[in-house]
Parts: sequence; C-alpha cells; structure tokens
Amino acid sequence: MPLHPQAEALRARRASTGAPPLYTLTLAEARAADLADIRAAAGTPEPVAAVEEHRFPGPGGDLTLRLYRPEPPTLEQRSTELPALLYLFGGGWTLGSPDTSDAICRRLTNAVGCVTASVGYRLAPEHPFPAALQDCRAALLHLVERAGEFGIDPGRLAVGGESAGGNLSAALTLLLRAEGGPALRHQLLVYPNTDHAADTPSLREHDDPLLFNRRSVAWYWGHYLADRADAASPYASPLRAATLAGLPPATVLTAEYDPLRDEGEQYAEALRAAGVPVELRRYEGMPHGFFAMTATLDAAAEAQAYAAGRLREALWEAGREVPR
Repeated sequence: MPLHPQAEALRARRASTGAPPLYTLTLAEARAADLADIRAAAGTPEPVAAVEEHRFPGPGGDLTLRLYRPEPPTLEQRSTELPALLYLFGGGWTLGSPDTSDAICRRLTNAVGCVTASVGYRLAPEHPFPAALQDCRAALLHLVERAGEFGIDPGRLAVGGESAGGNLSAALTLLLRAEGGPALRHQLLVYPNTDHAADTPSLREHDDPLLFNRRSVAWYWGHYLADRADAASPYASPLRAATLAGLPPATVLTAEYDPLRDEGEQYAEALRAAGVPVELRRYEGMPHGFFAMTATLDAAAEAQAYAAGRLREALWEAGREVPR
C-alpha cells in the first residue's frame, strides 16, 4: 500500500523543516537530533508507579540501569514478585540512551504489569561490537542476581527492543543459550537488524532521504563493526547463527517502508523453521521507527498494545493471575 497518510504527513513536515538525514551530521548532532525527534513523536510519557536509577558494574565500567514499576498489585493472591522485561533502546548502536525508550518503557510497564529495565549500554564507534551486547548481558545478569531486592521473579523474564535494540535482543538470546541461561520467556523484536550482509528487496528499494533508508543502515553498521570480520558473527548478525533451535518464543514486528523489513521477516521465518513459536506482524504503510511515534501515528499505539499483549501472555501464564 502507499505510505500511510499519517506517515506521509510526518515525511512532509520533515521536508518543510529541511532537517538533514542523521547520517550527514556529526555524532553529537545526530545524537541530539535523534532524541529530540523521538521525544516529539512519542508525546507525553505515561506516569508509572515509580522510576528508579541504579548503577552497577559492567564489563567496561559502571552502567546505568533504569527500572520502571507498575502500580502496586490489587488483585487478590497475586505474587508480590513481578515479571521483568529488559528493554533495549534503538539507535543503530550509535545513538540513543534510556531516555530514547522512556515513553515505550512506561507504556509497556503499565500494559504488561511488569518491571521494565532499560540499560545505558555503551555506544559505537567509541565502543564497537561486542561492547553493547556485553553490557546488555551484564544488565540481565544483574537483574537476576538482585531479583529479590528488585521484587522481580527471575523465572519470568523477557527481552525486547527496536531496531538495534531488536538486534541486541536477538543476539542476547543466542548468547544466553550458549551460556546455559538465564532462561527467557519471550523475545520482542521490533524491526531488528539481523544480517550485515543482507541484500534484500526492501534494503535496495528504500532510499528516501526523508526516511530511514539503506544509507542509514550502512552508516550505523559502519560505526558498530570496527572489524569487518565480526559481521559474520551470529552475535552481530543473528540470521547467520548455525541454528536458532531452543530460543525463546518470539514476537517480530516489521514495517512496510523499512529497509530492514525483509531481514526481520526472514529471521521470523528462520525461527519458525527451527521450531521456535513466532508471531510475525507487518505494519503496512509504516516507516522504520514508527513504533515509538504514539503521538503521531495511530499504528504505533496499536503495535505497542499488541506487543504488550504478547508479553502479558508470556509473562503471566502458567497459572499466575493476569493483571487487569
């Protein structure tokens, strides 16, 4: 279908302001512009019961872990230990911070009834692959180690993220499988990068400078991989894993007008072929990045509600009461 009218209006506004593509800016300029754009498109963040900032030792130094808590349980006989979601922000491994995903984390916290954690993983090119993945692993292990203090059930964990955050989520499930845990109930992959060597129709077709395009993809990969040999690693390109068997059930969301569309859908099909339960949903007429734009695109709120429903089902199953 054509670009959705709401997305077309967003594109027209970008054209009228003359805002340059992020890949033409300096890193400092791109990081500031990216955060400003996301905040404007996300609108007013939802209130949650509490937001906590913690510091913990990571593999390259102290890291920030932000915890979002839902309203206290009200249903009778509900466990005081809540499930937890580690949500990894997007930004091509180059841009972003926990502030980038703040509005998403708040919505998912309330809608799922879970503690949501966001880690300020190290960014490229200052800290190339695999620094970000190592930090995400450290954050998950920290959640498990301090589960009692955080009020988290370590048996009900999920991971998720958009774009590079989806890539890191997929890579983290592969890494945890290789290390023997901790076990995850679910992975939420929102238009993830899955293969550095992708040469797909969606990657070739989308070159609009007013939208995230194939040059954006190349720019981000160029920062993330200091050594091109790392591109073949399944921890950088999850689609290249020898097998995807035994990974957590997945929800994969893609966007029609996204150069990453095909590799995200290929990853969903590869998971399914390996016996992993998968739900794949493509949002027609939507560009890359739409998931965060709840103040601008109706599809963003719909996609977040769908993702929350999938996470609720995964994290509140096995006889536990689902929050209403």
